[in-house]
Amino acid sequence: MKVLVIAAHPNIEESIVNRTWIGELKEHPNITVHELYKQYPDEEIDIEREQRLCEEHDRIVWQFPFYWYSSPPLLKKWQDEVLTHGWAYGSNGDNLHNKELILAVSTGSAKEKYQAGGSNHYSMSELLKPFQATSHLIGTKFLPAFIFNGTYTATHEEIKESAKAYVNYILAEDNFE
Repeated sequence: MKVLVIAAHPNIEESIVNRTWIGELKEHPNITVHELYKQYPDEEIDIEREQRLCEEHDRIVWQFPFYWYSSPPLLKKWQDEVLTHGWAYGSNGDNLHNKELILAVSTGSAKEKYQAGGSNHYSMSELLKPFQATSHLIGTKFLPAFIFNGTYTATHEEIKESAKAYVNYILAEDNFE
């Protein structure tokens, strides 16, 4: 299985979690790490290149820190420009059908804050529904997200362990049946 990780972090050099994840991902030959902010500092996305990358992989992962209950802006722009009618959806838009989509999300707050009664009032599952709806529209199989909560208080060891767990998770072929 070939996995494409589309990493979208606007300040990866200052990120501990996402930077550690990327470092671990790069150790695995069947994972392609594609860092949007490094590839497109001018935000001028090469749509054909991005579509080709998606077509060449079986599983696509959108990795990002949770920003204002969504993804960073360049990942949203990527979705708007790459997931086009006639390619990703519509009567002839079947290029992503039968591929899998996973979200890999880091949050600053603890898990308890993302539930009914928590300070954010909603679960991560609820907050990630727009991504699930996008997956449905483009014909990918939406797999459960990999979520790392509490980046503000996580220890170095917890972050390193999460990176290994993340790689194992996205490479697993039988955990999602």
